[in-house]
Amino acid sequence: MKIAMIGSGYVGLVSGACFADFGHQVVCVDKDAGKIEKLNQNVMPIYEPGLDNLVQRNVENNRLSFSTDLAGSLVDCDAVFIAVGTPSRRGDGHADLSYVYAATEEIADAITKRTVVVTKSTVPVGTGDEVELILSKKLNRDQFAVVSNPEFLREGAAIGDFKRPDRIVIGVEDDWAQDVMSEIYRPLFLNESPILFTGRRTAELTKYAANAFLATKITFINEIADLCEKVGADVQEVSRGIGLDNRIGAKFLHAGPGYGGSCFPKDTLALLKTAQDNDSPVRIVEAVVQVNDNRKRAMGRKVVHALGGEARGKKVALLGLTFKPNTDDMRDAPSIAIAQTLMDAGADVSAYDPEGMEVAAEIMPNVTMANSSYEAAIDADAVVIVTEWDAFRALDLQKLASTMSGKTLVDLRNIYNHADVSKSGLEYTSIGRS
Repeated sequence: MKIAMIGSGYVGLVSGACFADFGHQVVCVDKDAGKIEKLNQNVMPIYEPGLDNLVQRNVENNRLSFSTDLAGSLVDCDAVFIAVGTPSRRGDGHADLSYVYAATEEIADAITKRTVVVTKSTVPVGTGDEVELILSKKLNRDQFAVVSNPEFLREGAAIGDFKRPDRIVIGVEDDWAQDVMSEIYRPLFLNESPILFTGRRTAELTKYAANAFLATKITFINEIADLCEKVGADVQEVSRGIGLDNRIGAKFLHAGPGYGGSCFPKDTLALLKTAQDNDSPVRIVEAVVQVNDNRKRAMGRKVVHALGGEARGKKVALLGLTFKPNTDDMRDAPSIAIAQTLMDAGADVSAYDPEGMEVAAEIMPNVTMANSSYEAAIDADAVVIVTEWDAFRALDLQKLASTMSGKTLVDLRNIYNHADVSKSGLEYTSIGRS
């Protein structure tokens, strides 16, 4: 089938490349001419393991192309996916749908045959209705159908998630559109990936509910970690003890400095606004958002406490800046608040991240970026593991200690144990463990 993907960011590029790998003819469209030029040179705008090879293979096989020409790209398309950004709107936290609606206006002018218009972007309940209304002003109702097909991709594992999904959710109101979507996802259907056809509004809410629930699990175990520290329990053993219950599950029960990234922060806020607008408050999610926001700066204060309560004039090295490993995404990363808290306390901050430093340098101009973990640790009074990159799991702790002026190692991801760290002569502080 012929598919157009409007938006060549994280979701659009990964989805477009994977659809092309299924054998579909895909064009990824973006207004950013510089991004399209780089993509045509196989230079990825994001870091995602395996994406460059996937893109290159499908470009070489003439199944994937890139363009700034939306109208030309939509000629004879069977389906058009809207995969533009929906950031939190400044001032009120609602999802900013201006990019979605602008793309819809252009699609309405460019459709040449009966086409399925699919919202792949994360959008609040009722957005599909508005997209349908915009299209109806310029097109006959039998010329199009609007479908919701939310993405469930984890940054750092997106290709695997797309090709081996837990489920595919498709919100559809027209039988013929369901047939088109079934054909698009047929390679996964044949692999028995669960495909859930629902109403469009149900699909839209499913995405937000899923992210809010995962954010809740993260926040819950973080609060349990704080309690563990007070009562002398071990949060990792608590996590295992509850995670072995199949009703709960082990995923997203790893204590840390709080969630960040492109999805959870904005999606929990957007869900709150939708709930408020419909006079149906979601109190649990309200608490999750507040607790998570407070936790990030609390982790900075935890480092100050590990330094004896005084950080002024001291150097702290942060290992890991991105919100999670295997990405260069710095959006709402805990490292931002942690670094700012430390600098507010008078500390000098250095940092190293395997992929995120170029982006981080723009966000954190007063943080000194280093070329390695050991360079960041030179003369540091404390080293803080913020992101659990594999590169930090097997550090030479004695070498690390020898470069430092202090003895403090703060492990905000619990990737080490006390005995191993103590052998190197470092003083160890972790999360939720006495």
